[in-house]
Parts: sequence; C-alpha cells; structure tokens
Amino acid sequence: MLLGGKMNKLRKVMKKKITWFFILLVAFIYVNNSSFLVKHGNKKSFLLAHRGLAQTFPMEGITGETNTAQRIYKPEHPYLENTIPSMEAAFKAGADIVEFDVQLTKDGQMAIFHDASLEYRTNGKGNIREYTMKELKKFDIGYGYTADNGKTFPFRGKGIDLMPSLDEVMNYFPKSSFLIHIKSNDAKESEVLAEYLNNLPKDRLTKLIVYGANEPIDVIKKKIPDLRVMSKATMKKALISYLAIGWTGYMPASMKNTYLHLPQKYARVLWGWPNRFIQRMDDANSLFVIVAGDGQWSEGFDTVEDLKQIPANYSGGIWTNRIDRIAHLFKSNDR
Repeated sequence: MLLGGKMNKLRKVMKKKITWFFILLVAFIYVNNSSFLVKHGNKKSFLLAHRGLAQTFPMEGITGETNTAQRIYKPEHPYLENTIPSMEAAFKAGADIVEFDVQLTKDGQMAIFHDASLEYRTNGKGNIREYTMKELKKFDIGYGYTADNGKTFPFRGKGIDLMPSLDEVMNYFPKSSFLIHIKSNDAKESEVLAEYLNNLPKDRLTKLIVYGANEPIDVIKKKIPDLRVMSKATMKKALISYLAIGWTGYMPASMKNTYLHLPQKYARVLWGWPNRFIQRMDDANSLFVIVAGDGQWSEGFDTVEDLKQIPANYSGGIWTNRIDRIAHLFKSNDR
C-alpha cells in the first residue's frame, strides 16, 4: 500500500511536469514565432516586376500551350515584355527587381524572350535556337499581339530590333537587380549562362538571381555556389527543412543565401509568418517574394484591391505584372 501510494504520487508529479513542459514549449514556439515583437524600422516591401512592364492577359483557362499574345487586354501602355524599354519603364515606375526570360541562340548568346518558338509573338517561324542573335533582331516581336481575337494587331511593325541579348541588358543596366528565368531544361543552356555570369564582377552577381527547372539550376549552383538560385528541388529542400526546425528560430543551410517565391496562401504556414520569417530571411542573406493565385502561373498583385491581401508591415518582396499601377502606393506609403 505504501509503495503503491508513492508510485501514484510520483505519477502525478511526472504528469504535472510533462504538462508544464508542453505548456512552456507551446509558449516558447508562440513567442519565438510571433511578429508583434519584430522591429520594423524603415524597411519596406520591395517590388518585383514580372517581364518588366508587359501586356497582361486573363489567367482563366490558360495552359502551358496557350498563346497569351492572342488574348491580351486592351493595351494601356506601349511596352512589350522582355525588352529594354519595358525594363526601363518598370524601373522608372518603381520596380526594385525586374524578371526576364532567357533562351539560347544559334551563335551561343542568350536572347531575352519568353518562348522557345517564334510563332506565337513574332512574324518568324521555328525556334530561337535556329537563329543567331543578329537574325533574331530582324523579327517583329510585337507581330502576334491582339486584344480583339485577331481583328487588329496594335503592336505590328513596332517590335523590330527590340529583342535584346543578355549582354545588352547587363550593359544597359549595370547596377540594376534582375531575376533571370531559364526557360529550357537543357543543361547546355545553363552552362552557357553560368559561363557568362562567371565573367561578371562579383559585386554584380549579388544583384542577380536565377530560377528554373531542377537540372539547369543544379548546374548553375555548382558553377556559381554563391549565386542565389531557385528550382522546385531547392525550394522543396528549403521549405521542408524550415518547417521541421524553423520553429526554434534556427535557419537551416538550405534557407541561407537563397531565393524563394511562394503564393501567400502557402506562405502563411511558415514559422514566424510574416514579419518574423522575413526578418530571418534578411539575416540569412536570402530574398522572399509572394505571388498571387496558387503559384501555377505568374499571377501578381496588380491592383490596389490585390494589395489589401498583403499583411500589414510586410517587408518582403511582392510579385507584380503591373508595376505602373501599384508602385506609387509604396512611394507614398499609402497602403
């Protein structure tokens, strides 16, 4: 009886200690991942302009094969995506980073163009890889754009000599920040890009990010270890490791010196979202950008109404397709 009484008392003590342990653990996790103690200072959101200042289109029903040039909205500005004028307009409007797409040419240069094929947007035929950079400049990259099912083509004749090379963009914007999208899964393309980037000054590389499919990005990362990159593989590794141990405040190696973009609805599950998480990314020399929609396509925060979805005091990146519509709100602090 005496022994049984002691055992019951011991069990009660242990149960009480375990209960307190879990209470303290939950309290620690809550406080350690709360944003209310984060000092905001003067840091503000940064804006990423997708394809510069481009013609936009409805996202409903699109697939990987959709010719988006044939379904644009009625033009509100004269710019065509992935061109130096569109990038310049985006930066002047207030973009901090501009995203563009690269394709390998016949003569081993990197052309700035969205599609591997020329048929959708230009008056050319075949693939980018079948032409030299000099030959590509002869095509009219505004040829295929229409907002009324082919009745009119408002940009025909206006896109000749507008397809730039990567070298032209880097020389025209020597200090600007860019997100470079490798469109191909071919390792050769990433090797050409890596060789080009490796010849740039190291301080220039700090303002560049490269993203794309797993294999090309793996090649880029091996050749330029300090460059910020993103693929599905790097993102998956980073997020799984962070979800496993990020509640402690520790940033795993896969979250350091990297780049991530995620739809906001998924970002909400990240430990410390939003402000504590962004602070950790800053401390890890990493960049984080939220995109709209479900992440399948390049939906952006393109209107004043869209911006109302973003958490208060959010200081990470914001993906937009209409930098001209939203940038002024950040300059005026009216959000």
